[in-house]
Amino acid sequence: MATSTAAPAAFLAALRSPAAEPPAAGLPGWLWRLATAVHGELPPPYADAWATRLHGLLGTAGVPAGLRAVHLWQADTVLPLLARTSDQPVPVPAPSPSPAELHRAAARGAPADRAAWRSALGPSLLRLYEAAYDRASAYAEGHAGARDYALANGYAEAEADAYGHEYARLSSEANARAFAEAHARAVGAALAAAYAADDARAYADTFPEAQLRAVVRATATGGEERRTRLLLADGLLTALTAPRP
Repeated sequence: MATSTAAPAAFLAALRSPAAEPPAAGLPGWLWRLATAVHGELPPPYADAWATRLHGLLGTAGVPAGLRAVHLWQADTVLPLLARTSDQPVPVPAPSPSPAELHRAAARGAPADRAAWRSALGPSLLRLYEAAYDRASAYAEGHAGARDYALANGYAEAEADAYGHEYARLSSEANARAFAEAHARAVGAALAAAYAADDARAYADTFPEAQLRAVVRATATGGEERRTRLLLADGLLTALTAPRP
């Protein structure tokens, strides 16, 4: 069903704000949260062009019921991008379906139960949040603090620098693991509940915009930042307009 949208100028203005509430009747909260985040991540010339395309499809094709578009976007765009962050596959126990398989089944109208989602999402989310952790900043801060502490306690400059590097290496890796585990547990439980129930409102409450930013941080490396953002943005529009099989 087509969504009642605001005028194009008002829609763009709300995205740029960003407004807390969607400026359109029937626009689900999860989509508005993702749209504002995607718009904010895109380079300026492309951001408004993307928003205009989104506005147009909302007035014609509308929004698929439930979370079908989310599942298609995850399976076809997000997970393939995350798979490129490492040469190693996401570890999933052999009897368990992968997150992509669960997303595809859910898009066909057959969502798994909460336990299956928790089992599949856990390793994937751990990988996401470990990759998204800002190791460079954490390392630099840890090195500077430890080096200054060593200098203040009588270390020679070279020894203090080496001490700082060792502390930074150990602390940044430990903090990355703790960060990933805490986020994976919290987000995984909320996502599993929302996906199992096909509950769009519950999915909106998982802060999908924050998850999008984590995906961008995890995948936009090696000069691929612009391309990654465009792929995520275009993939969302494709998922919103995908015909039912």
